[in-house]
Amino acid sequence: MAVIAHFRIPADAFELGQILEIEARGTVKLETMVPLGETAVPFFTVSDEVRESFERSVSNHPAVENIVEVTRHGRERLYSLDWDIGADTLFRGLTDLNGQLLSATGTASTWEFEIRFPTHEALSQFQEYCSDADISLEVGRVYNPTRPGTGMWYGVTHPQRETLMRAVEGGYYSIPRRMSTQDLADELGVSDQAVTERLRRAIVTLTENTLIAMEDELDEEATQVEQR
Repeated sequence: MAVIAHFRIPADAFELGQILEIEARGTVKLETMVPLGETAVPFFTVSDEVRESFERSVSNHPAVENIVEVTRHGRERLYSLDWDIGADTLFRGLTDLNGQLLSATGTASTWEFEIRFPTHEALSQFQEYCSDADISLEVGRVYNPTRPGTGMWYGVTHPQRETLMRAVEGGYYSIPRRMSTQDLADELGVSDQAVTERLRRAIVTLTENTLIAMEDELDEEATQVEQR
């Protein structure tokens, strides 16, 4: 049964946190990670206040092949990072244990992660893996998204919830449509691409952690009954 866990990890405890070194007042948000062959290309939203220090630290890191500014909206910019994920001990452990990164936000000192694991055993193995790798890991809220009455957001992050609810309330899904993704982007102060990605991830996560998860659980219970 799937489980979602919130973690807090020092920025200097894993390679990507060291790569994305920024000034104390800034934050970096991981919008998504796109797998391309054996690599994973992360997309980050960075505010203009820390853009220069972000670009400088990333460009100078030997593990980074390239950094590209994808788009900008208001005072935020979206970057893609050509980076060798295999060199990062933390993300290698996530990949090996089938962990799904739902959200990540970093500051100069700390990163906060929301990660979904296929089972509680996988979560325990990840914690043990981090301990063996000397990665300091502070565990926050842990919940099972398929269990009624717990995990009321079903793994959907706050930015995703805000975007999806505003889309429904504003008529994005109405016929005829009463607002566009650009309208949503203007209201939320992010890029059109960020809105599209938030909606996609919110719908996929919500469906996986409710309809699909419940169907899988019912199928498993039916199989157990047949085997008795």
